[in-house]
Amino acid sequence: MGINMERFQAQIEFILEVDKMKSIIRQTYIADGTRKENDAEHSWHMALMCVIFCEYANEEIDVLKTVKMAMIHDLVEIDAGDTYAYDSEDNKTKEMREKKAANRIFGLLPQDLESEFRGLWEEFEAQETNESKFVNALDKVQPLLLNDASGGRSWLEHGIKVSQVIKRNEFTADGSKALWQHAKQLIAKNVRKKNLIDG
Repeated sequence: MGINMERFQAQIEFILEVDKMKSIIRQTYIADGTRKENDAEHSWHMALMCVIFCEYANEEIDVLKTVKMAMIHDLVEIDAGDTYAYDSEDNKTKEMREKKAANRIFGLLPQDLESEFRGLWEEFEAQETNESKFVNALDKVQPLLLNDASGGRSWLEHGIKVSQVIKRNEFTADGSKALWQHAKQLIAKNVRKKNLIDG
């Protein structure tokens, strides 16, 4: 079977472009607390979590679809940057910056893949389907797990309050009640350890 070289080159260009994810540094530290994770590591971690934790989704989900969604959900941050969850000022322009980034980055792909990836990203953002609710739950739980493992290092650096963490996780139970139950236990534990400000 012959290769459509125009399609193939567009796919190669996209793959090389998204390598930039490895340079987008997040605020969350890896589990041992030695350094901050990057976007590529975060997305890989979430994709693996989709496979491992799919049994805890509230509703039946298409696991391959959730893995794809996890892998691409932060690609827009190549242009838009990682907006820290608790940065109220940067969050005001996040949607505008990310939509502009989605146009450029997904636009590098052949049309069918552009439509698929853009659709998955928009579905993730809307949080209306079983899959998007579950992936969003993982997106909230993953940094919580790492903050707990690293002794709350990122929370402590930013002076994060327990009320902020609860607010950020207000829809986590929509995707997985089981993961939210565990998350609540970790939050309470970190309040006791004074890794989170009580308030």
